Amino acid sequence: MKLFGLTLRSPLALVRKDTSVPSGGHWSTVGRSGRDWFTGAWQRNMECDDSNTVLAFSAVYACVSRISNDIAKMPLNLIRKDTDGIWATVEAASPFWKVLRKPNGYQNRIQFFVTWLLSKLIAGNAYILKARDGRGIVTELYVLDPHKVKVRYTKSGDVFYTLAQDDLSGVTTEVNVPASEIIHDLMNPIFHPLCGVSPLYACGMAATQGRRIQLQSATFFENGANPSGVLSVPGDITDKQADEWKAQWRTNFSGANRGSVAILGNGVKYEKISMTADEAQMIEQLRWTAEDVARAFGVPLYKINAGPVPVSNNVEALNAQYYSDTLQTLIEAIELCIDEGLDLSLEMGVEFDLDVLLRMDSATQIDTLSKGIGAAIYAPNEARAKLNLPPVVGGANPLIQQQNYSLEALAKRDASADPFRTATPPPSPPTPSEPDPEDEDEAEQRALYDVAGAFARRVLKEMANA
Repeated sequence: MKLFGLTLRSPLALVRKDTSVPSGGHWSTVGRSGRDWFTGAWQRNMECDDSNTVLAFSAVYACVSRISNDIAKMPLNLIRKDTDGIWATVEAASPFWKVLRKPNGYQNRIQFFVTWLLSKLIAGNAYILKARDGRGIVTELYVLDPHKVKVRYTKSGDVFYTLAQDDLSGVTTEVNVPASEIIHDLMNPIFHPLCGVSPLYACGMAATQGRRIQLQSATFFENGANPSGVLSVPGDITDKQADEWKAQWRTNFSGANRGSVAILGNGVKYEKISMTADEAQMIEQLRWTAEDVARAFGVPLYKINAGPVPVSNNVEALNAQYYSDTLQTLIEAIELCIDEGLDLSLEMGVEFDLDVLLRMDSATQIDTLSKGIGAAIYAPNEARAKLNLPPVVGGANPLIQQQNYSLEALAKRDASADPFRTATPPPSPPTPSEPDPEDEDEAEQRALYDVAGAFARRVLKEMANA
């Protein structure tokens, strides 16, 4: 059997084409009810709104959109470890670049990762289908609808995924796919290793409460901020009279006629029965529900505009804390899933560019790079590249001051008998100076003059004796 150009393994022959595969047969199916927020909730008639409805609560929407967009905005780099153990970006000619830059025909990189993370945060699981070329290299990735995927496994431990029809992903009919063709990124697998649990499991009640507070508030102000109540009449009345007065009251004093003046006689009184927003402490309750949602997603309140911004001038430190507490696990999980999904070797991998997230202000960035150059950590051209500036002549190598000594040289000094030269050294013998070429010429001329003079004196002496 072939799927997306691949020959699938023989165990697929055991899989039926329908959805009625019995759990007691060849397969066991993993899954939980989306409305069973905790064990026994259905028995106590405690239901939360479904995930689509809960998303209408602003705190939930803010958390999932903040996390997914912050991660998706970071470029994804393909890196390789060189002979020195340093990870460097792989050249653009690598066949793995295509799927990283354009995962599929209808999504760019940012849209793809936003969809990936939204599926994981809302449903607890992200299923990504791989498509390969004739060489077996992954060339396209598709994020599947998590509600159309069933995870199944055999008694021998083989994992398969049953995919329902999904035209965008090229799945034209229900099919069973081996785990080798699916990237499964899941949240905390609390109940089963193959079933992730969304943070909505923990904050679903709070989100439902917050949404219902908003709905009640909207209804309250829709009625002209007039609370509901009862009409009390002295004496007994029939059910027919009660229904007539109720209908008249609704017709005359609700909807478009809200705020009209009511004239009551014969001892009829109007008494309110609902609490006002102030009496119900609506603002405090709404704030608590937002805090509970943010707590479940691990998002700082100021990131979703639900709390005060910490008093700090160090934006990088705040983003570093946000990265460590909220984003790091999600980022590392995606990087590892793609490494395994693309069948990359141990010497290759993918890595998000954290500089986009942890970007410093200009003054801090210049100060950091200057210190890095002064400590010979960065070459000037490397620091300039971080500022998107071209290289300059002479800036290719790290710089260090001349008076700095290596640790090896200092170790040799310390191993000597007198490392700090506290004893007075003996006077060194004078070093013979090299003869000056001009002095040699003068000496030679003087020698010639002396020889000539001696010869002249000898001739004069011989002439006097004669």
